[in-house]
Amino acid sequence: MVYSCAYFATPEEDLDSAQERKLDYVCRKLRLRPSERLLDIGCGWGGLIMHAAAHYGVQAVGITLSVPQAEVARERLRKAGLGDRCRVEVADYHDIDHVQTYDKIVSLGMFEHVGEALLSDYFRRARDLLRPRGVFLNHGIAASATYRRQGPSFVDRYVFPDGELVPISTSLRAAESNGFEVRDVESLREHYALTLHQWVRRLETHADEARRITDDRTYRIWRLYMAGAAHGFRSGRLNVYQTLFAKPSRGRSSWPLTREDWYRV
Repeated sequence: MVYSCAYFATPEEDLDSAQERKLDYVCRKLRLRPSERLLDIGCGWGGLIMHAAAHYGVQAVGITLSVPQAEVARERLRKAGLGDRCRVEVADYHDIDHVQTYDKIVSLGMFEHVGEALLSDYFRRARDLLRPRGVFLNHGIAASATYRRQGPSFVDRYVFPDGELVPISTSLRAAESNGFEVRDVESLREHYALTLHQWVRRLETHADEARRITDDRTYRIWRLYMAGAAHGFRSGRLNVYQTLFAKPSRGRSSWPLTREDWYRV
């Protein structure tokens, strides 16, 4: 129940282990500490906030536009005994009205739906919700700057009619223009190709069940979409980046001199 791409140690690693590795890698990149306040924009089914609260002791808030997602996430939090440290709200990031700011903010796999016209607003809102010297990790798919679209695609029509991919350079410029300092950019392109390969294989294995839940047309759309997306990542037409932004205070940040702690397990 993790929507965004996994983080593989080897190409042969199983998807569940690689997804858990991704959640922990994100927490280490954010350098989460006990009692810090974490906001997850587009929290899905709550996997990241659960991991962050259980293993790093943070107080976490997740927001989603999906009522069914929120209901599942709340039930998962209840069963895990994390209800006192996490909560999930049905809200748009534009409309968050939290009195307190956050030490860290994260967004995994929601950025593709923001759109170029609203990038500035997206980063400005994240900056306003972040305390001075706080950190924002944004994980999102980007289009190659050299790719030229030839009009609406299969994905636009059947899968993500509200999606819009922009080059990483466009995102970085929008973030910097709204007060963020770019501290780290990492491509996980090969990891997404591996994730999609396993998603397609799992979908094909459960084809009959998927058709019962939805229908044959929906099954074929998603099978084709994920297989095509895997090719996009393998060929380099698509990429996915984890970008860390800092909100400096008078030129000061809480950033260590090296990334050594990210790779210590």
